[in-house]
Amino acid sequence: MNNEKSRSSNPIINALRKSNMTAIGAVLVVMILIASVTSPYFLDIYNLQSVIRDLAFVGMIGVAQSLLLLIGELDLSVGKIASLCGILSGMMMVYYHWNPWLALLVSLICGLIFGAINGLIITRLRLNSMVATIGMQGVYGGINLVLTKGKAITGIPEEIYFLGKGNVGPIPAPFIFCIAVLIIVLFIVKKTKTGRYIYAIGNSREAARILGINVDKIRVLIYSLVGLISALAGILYVARLGSSQSAIGENWPMNSIASSVIGGVALTGGIGNPAGALIGAAIISIIQNMIVLLGVNVYWQSAVSGFVVVIAISFGSISEILRERKARKVKVG
Repeated sequence: MNNEKSRSSNPIINALRKSNMTAIGAVLVVMILIASVTSPYFLDIYNLQSVIRDLAFVGMIGVAQSLLLLIGELDLSVGKIASLCGILSGMMMVYYHWNPWLALLVSLICGLIFGAINGLIITRLRLNSMVATIGMQGVYGGINLVLTKGKAITGIPEEIYFLGKGNVGPIPAPFIFCIAVLIIVLFIVKKTKTGRYIYAIGNSREAARILGINVDKIRVLIYSLVGLISALAGILYVARLGSSQSAIGENWPMNSIASSVIGGVALTGGIGNPAGALIGAAIISIIQNMIVLLGVNVYWQSAVSGFVVVIAISFGSISEILRERKARKVKVG
């Protein structure tokens, strides 16, 4: 009896038990332990830096995607926006000899505009976000190919290489940007009216409208922010490769959704924390790194990664099915 009282009266323990973040964090720790035991190379400093560098890009896009999932929508064009903005920055720097920093700034603005276009098309025409962004994925991808004719843009100025290849101490520079993005998004979600509106819209769009929330304005704002973050990821990847390529971001849409769902963000909206998306991205990055370290056939790597994504996206539905079965058993009992 006393034990039960002590458990229920300890708010910290109760909060940890109820927090999805605790469970997700535990899974991440287990994955790190498994990877460390399975391969002696996993904890090598160079391998860890490689994992963290890869994580930064999926993490940024995952955090951005989580904002849309919180309102019950998604954007499948994030990878193409990233590659298009990367190509535009490369063209401005290499073909037109713009100042590299000005070119990067203009590319970020382009990402913001592309995201806003997605949002306006979806809200004004009342389109399904998945269908609309699949279409826009084709539009942005087509523009990529028209501009580049399928060829990489080389000769990127070396002064920006640090953004993608450099380290701040032992930490890869892209991961610093990833953490900065997460902090900004968490501030918006947890400390502003817009954040409260996001959760309200995710729980019930009609109820949010009745409360006087300008739902479409918030939706366009989120799509714009997602476009901006996608552009940032694309630009940093250009700095990492030293070239602009239309293939940048090919797997980012599905990996970003998977990382968000693994991180506890519900596909139906209104539930989750953007920080969970970064943890989910870390889990995916570790799995992909383990596949490489264990020498899995290169032809299987894509299949295994795809399987992980499908399991991640299905996890919410599986959990709901198990909860419903448990509830039925309790009623029968």
